[in-house]
Amino acid sequence: MIPIINASKIYSTLGNSSSLVPLAVKDVANSLGLTAGSYITGDVLEGKDRFLDEFGTQAIWLFGLPVFKKTIDYTLYKAMKIDPKIDVRLLDNPEILDKAIELAPKDIKKNLLKLKENPKFAKNLALSKFGIATALTILSYKMLTKYRHKKTKEAAKREILQERATLAKKYHYTKTSFGQFLENAGENSTGQNPSFTGSGKFATTLKNFMFDPVQNLMIVDGSITAERLTDSRNKQEFLGYTIKEGTTWAFMYFASKPIQRFFEKKAAAKGKPIELDARVIESEELLNALKSKNKDGLTIIEQSIKNFPIQKSDVEIYQYLYDNPDDFIVKMAKKSDELITIKDNWFNKLKKSLGLPHKEFKDVNAIDTRRYIDFGNVENKKGIKGIYAKLQELYAEYNKSGKTPEEFLKGVKKLKRASVLKNIGICIGALGVMAPLMMIAVRYLGGNKDFQVKEDLKKELSIA
Repeated sequence: MIPIINASKIYSTLGNSSSLVPLAVKDVANSLGLTAGSYITGDVLEGKDRFLDEFGTQAIWLFGLPVFKKTIDYTLYKAMKIDPKIDVRLLDNPEILDKAIELAPKDIKKNLLKLKENPKFAKNLALSKFGIATALTILSYKMLTKYRHKKTKEAAKREILQERATLAKKYHYTKTSFGQFLENAGENSTGQNPSFTGSGKFATTLKNFMFDPVQNLMIVDGSITAERLTDSRNKQEFLGYTIKEGTTWAFMYFASKPIQRFFEKKAAAKGKPIELDARVIESEELLNALKSKNKDGLTIIEQSIKNFPIQKSDVEIYQYLYDNPDDFIVKMAKKSDELITIKDNWFNKLKKSLGLPHKEFKDVNAIDTRRYIDFGNVENKKGIKGIYAKLQELYAEYNKSGKTPEEFLKGVKKLKRASVLKNIGICIGALGVMAPLMMIAVRYLGGNKDFQVKEDLKKELSIA
């Protein structure tokens, strides 16, 4: 049976500035565009070189950090009997940490107490984990670059020598010393080839860079950009990388949020707030929260807004979140991943069913107190308080609209989906079409259309 992909999940993921999926989609478009551009210039070898550069780098860029982090979790953290899921940002607020310890299940409570007892060690370990994983990812890219340069140079040599051998045969060249050189250079009866040799901030804050997957990648990308520009094989490649890296930084990281804010402001001017996560906007729960009323005549969403302790301290809000799992705002915070819950994973379930030793959580799907909670604020609509503010705004606009819940949400959904698709479409267009065209234009306008690596090698072999 083919699983049904939930539309709200797709739009939520594509519109999530902290998700790696939008970055992957944009990067695939960029890689395909640049690879196609290299083939368009007329040299298959350059296309192959670009393909290895783009898609090899993409694999390291997307999977390097997560794989190395997981490896450290299963080795170093496991050996030291430390729970890698505990977020050291809990140490930033001692009151919240104490509340997390108080509310945690027994197994998690024990590990949180370890964090509290050894704060400096926990922070240094988390910093070391991030530093090691980042360094190994960067090293992997450097190794890929060296391999790519070597592989392309060897392929270029074979092409050049084959071209000259074909030319020599066509015009019946006699076996001069140069002809003998060509013969010896190809695959001979001994299968040997000649040997050719050529010339050869960290994270600004623990909070932003260690725990945000997108900002994790920014550090790796910064190193890749520096490596590409400093290790360019010639001026042609340097100019190409300057265009590629400039557009990548602009449309991969910085343009999405301003573009999305622009669409959100336009939608708000039409009385249709679309700032909430798509999973909330598209959910049946939101529709029911606008339709259903309690015995006091209040809708579910109205009651939740009224009950939520928005003016109280973060610790009191934390307690409310934990004590009221059925509250609408709490449910939507979980749906938006502002609140991470304890989940019984498939492996634990399997061990349970087989009667093997397993973790036993008293409250599966309760708030995972190991995780950091961003309480945020109402003004900037960030974090938990941001969910409250966005729902309050949406409910106010619904009341002013005079429409049925179905009619009102239909318009909101339509604008939300359009904003996400337009946003990612603009970025894909810039990365997958504009950047490759700019690189091709620079090549043609500069009168340097041919693959410079190959041309340089011809000169090196003195057979240009």
